[in-house]
Amino acid sequence: MESQSMSSASFAFTLADWQQAYRDTAQPAELLHALLAQLSRDDNAWICLASTAQLDAQLSNLQTLLDKAEGQQDKLPLYGVPFAIKDNIDAAGWATTAACPEFAYEAQADATVVARLRAAGAILIGKTNLDQFATGLVGTRSPHGAVVNSFDPTYVSGGSSSGSASVVARGLVPFSLGTDTAGSGRVPAGFNNIVGLKPTKGWLPNSGLVPACRTVDCISVFALTVSDAETVARLAGGYDAEDAYSRSNPNSAPVGMKSAPTFAVPDSLEFFGDTQTQAVFEQALEKLRELGVTLQPIDFSPFRKLAEQLYYGPWVAERTVAVEGVAPEHIDPVVRGIVDSGHQYSACDAYKAEYLRAELSRQINDALAGFDALVVPTSPTIRSLDEMRQEPVLFNSQFGTYTNFTNLADLSALAVPAGLRDDGLPAGITLLAPAWHDLALAAFGKRWQASLELPLGATGRALPPQKPTTAVLAGSVRVAVVGAHLTGMPLNFQLTTRNAVLVEQTLTSPDYRLYALAGTVPPKPGLARSTDGTSIIVELWDIPLARFGEFVAEIPAPLGIGNLTLADGRSVKGFICEPWALSDARDITSFGGWRAFIASQQAAKN
Repeated sequence: MESQSMSSASFAFTLADWQQAYRDTAQPAELLHALLAQLSRDDNAWICLASTAQLDAQLSNLQTLLDKAEGQQDKLPLYGVPFAIKDNIDAAGWATTAACPEFAYEAQADATVVARLRAAGAILIGKTNLDQFATGLVGTRSPHGAVVNSFDPTYVSGGSSSGSASVVARGLVPFSLGTDTAGSGRVPAGFNNIVGLKPTKGWLPNSGLVPACRTVDCISVFALTVSDAETVARLAGGYDAEDAYSRSNPNSAPVGMKSAPTFAVPDSLEFFGDTQTQAVFEQALEKLRELGVTLQPIDFSPFRKLAEQLYYGPWVAERTVAVEGVAPEHIDPVVRGIVDSGHQYSACDAYKAEYLRAELSRQINDALAGFDALVVPTSPTIRSLDEMRQEPVLFNSQFGTYTNFTNLADLSALAVPAGLRDDGLPAGITLLAPAWHDLALAAFGKRWQASLELPLGATGRALPPQKPTTAVLAGSVRVAVVGAHLTGMPLNFQLTTRNAVLVEQTLTSPDYRLYALAGTVPPKPGLARSTDGTSIIVELWDIPLARFGEFVAEIPAPLGIGNLTLADGRSVKGFICEPWALSDARDITSFGGWRAFIASQQAAKN
């Protein structure tokens, strides 16, 4: 990647591209001033762009961070990376407007997520347009005008995070923050061919967010790749005592997904006559099958019933509360009609709605038990700007068919591109799972995106090769198993029932010996370090941190868990054996692994 004479198209960088540019001696000031100079303040996806002074102040702070890191850029994972935020999220010294100029105030502090991203080296380049007060899935309800679709300007971009999706889709920044209450972090992703990560409620703190529905709001991430969205969410996420709705990850959910997962799919699907979007979804289902996914229909009626509650019941009163104090004449007419309807509900209505939400949420989570994810169209249809003017409420409601229930049911979600319709417009799918399954969804999302030959957003650029990682994911413990816990072996269920995920098959370092222990049921091996050894085949499994103790508690003597060295030098937790049990054990090192030994035993019986 060249750092000189960049065209605006060449700024369609992923995080890896920006990191490589700086490793190739490019300087943040050079690249970021060039980027800012090419961004148009007439582009209504932006509500405001950084001033030269604001950019220089951030660059000075970045140098301070680099000095503290002793010049090591790798310690700042977002070093010099530009990003954007939806203009209902605070940044110190910037105005926050929620797309209502009369509501505007100057933020005195960064939202927690913004502070964390800046601490990782990221540079805020601008704040983006939105459906006013984050009320809408369309991107047209703003005094700054409709943000148009990045593929066809006669169509909507989706909202409410319209600007945040648009600037990523066009490659102006590699990632942005949106918000998602009813689908605002997913619908614009689907309409613009990008990734929308809707995190588990409370993972990304909402401190510094202008609320829409405070009990269900989520700050979300847009990116060109699933890998980038996951990286940003990891850096921005985590418990925040300042946010009453922030939660700590219990670390009990899987951090990956098995190679042949089972997905639920709605037993009946509605596309409102949009045969082009329907065709893309059906093609996506076939692609999932090709990737080894088993698809199983489930009753979708509880999902639909819960989705209806968000706008057609007392929950809308949360939006009414959020705009208290804003003069009605300053609110977009469609938005005003929605928030005014909240006054018709009583406290009794609200409690009854909460009881219904809890009942339907339980039904939904019970229905998803046993599945790795639920797959749905991100939106069943898309509409032109002209169509939206004719039916602003009805068509908005259609967009939320497969999104509105998500936060009420406490689900995690990942919207990913699925393909282009016959008319060239994008369509997407969304993967949903219970709370804290975010990393598992991302693991499959990366595999899904790599399997498609789609451009990144509207940039025309192909997905660059994704580097595999051997890093252990936060919230898990990597364990090497050598015998009865291997895939298909009698005790493998002790891993799978604890949401452990197979990572790879590999070898130990060449200084181990393997023994068949006497009198064990089922038969088990013992692994012991030896100067006269060889490499032994093992499987690596990632176990959720909170389930690791349960797993270890079931390990009988003489086995235990210690540190195991792999052939490539990595150190992981693994099965070891107390020396006293080896005196009457059979040395089976020559087999190179437990499977080969078991196969030889079975062959001998035959």
